Amino acid sequence: MFSTSWIRAMAMSGSLLSGAALAGQAPADAAHAATWTTTWMASQQPVWAPDAQPLPTGLPETIQDATILQRVRISAGGRRVRLVLSNRYGRQAVHVEAAGMYGLAARLGRPVTFAGRAAVTVPAGGMVTSDAVDLDAPALDTVTVSLYLPGPTTLGSFHWDGRQTAYIAPGNQVNLARPAGEPAMRAARTFQARILLAAIEAETPVPRPTVVAIGDSITEGNGATPDADRRWPDQLANRLAHQRAAVLNAGISGGQLLRDGMGESGLARFRHDVLAVPHVRSVVVALGINDIAWPGSTFAPDRKLPTVDELAGGYRKLAAQARASGVRVIGATITPFAGALDGSPIQGYFSPEKEALRQRVNHWIRTSGTFDAVADFDAAVRDPAHPERLLPAFDSGDHLHPGDQGYAAMAAAIDDAQLF
Repeated sequence: MFSTSWIRAMAMSGSLLSGAALAGQAPADAAHAATWTTTWMASQQPVWAPDAQPLPTGLPETIQDATILQRVRISAGGRRVRLVLSNRYGRQAVHVEAAGMYGLAARLGRPVTFAGRAAVTVPAGGMVTSDAVDLDAPALDTVTVSLYLPGPTTLGSFHWDGRQTAYIAPGNQVNLARPAGEPAMRAARTFQARILLAAIEAETPVPRPTVVAIGDSITEGNGATPDADRRWPDQLANRLAHQRAAVLNAGISGGQLLRDGMGESGLARFRHDVLAVPHVRSVVVALGINDIAWPGSTFAPDRKLPTVDELAGGYRKLAAQARASGVRVIGATITPFAGALDGSPIQGYFSPEKEALRQRVNHWIRTSGTFDAVADFDAAVRDPAHPERLLPAFDSGDHLHPGDQGYAAMAAAIDDAQLF
């Protein structure tokens, strides 16, 4: 039977359907008592038009007769796993003809089915969950997912910055005997986005405590070494693995607290991306830098800066929603960004006025009592001699995003006792 938190999650997401539900029959694993924990996720974004954002999507205009291969590192482990595919912002259904999964630890590939069938259609605006796959995946395992799209397919929903090399190759190359660490695909091209794959769930004997990190590109992990799983939520997952906890990254590059941008605002997506997650115990809110930095920049040249009261009001709304759902909320201070993106096509990202606002907002986060706890990311990564800047050893080089060491310092700034 399903846990009450999973029932709540389905009700809150509205359009979530299992493969079995699509077929109008009982789930293939209905007789198997299970608790399902979301062990990995990628928050969904609408695909923007080429002229809607200064950054390209990196997606082909149309996908047809092609296989998409994506790797993820899960957090909590489980005896069986299943996929969640999303077409949340799509305006047309997406047909998947075949799917497969390969577990690095087990060195085993398995076909993925939906209500016992190899093919599934993900409805416009909807999601589907696969049947359970017999693949024992321990904590921090790497799982490879391949999806064959006969097409033609025009995507309306994706996750832009996966920080993981993915592959697209012609024809049906859902290869279940894929060697570890090798794409083994003919004529493959690479990309960095997440396509259709929204979550991986693991079957666990008891519910696993789950931490969700909702944030922007700094939570997403921009600046971390690609394919190395060194974002701050990854490094927090490393530390919590012995507690059998799940840590989920709900970061969206360009994400803001108050406004939509390269995705819905934190206020708009908080219920879906955080509160609807089964077994969620705590959320780390790391939003605000783009609310401050985007106005007057290439992203939003005519927008005025928000006030401290406006940002505080947004944080209060998230904290109230979390508490009403029994979820602990940890507020994260906004990291330094003096000199951010200098020399890039993005102009006007930093100014002394924005720095003064960041300092006032951080003071409010530390002292308002709005949050159950505070993760002082600012103090963890700033240069003591120049507190408006990242410590050089922690700077990825763009003066906005930390590198691997900076993300390690951010993860270390979260006390386990704050979470549980």
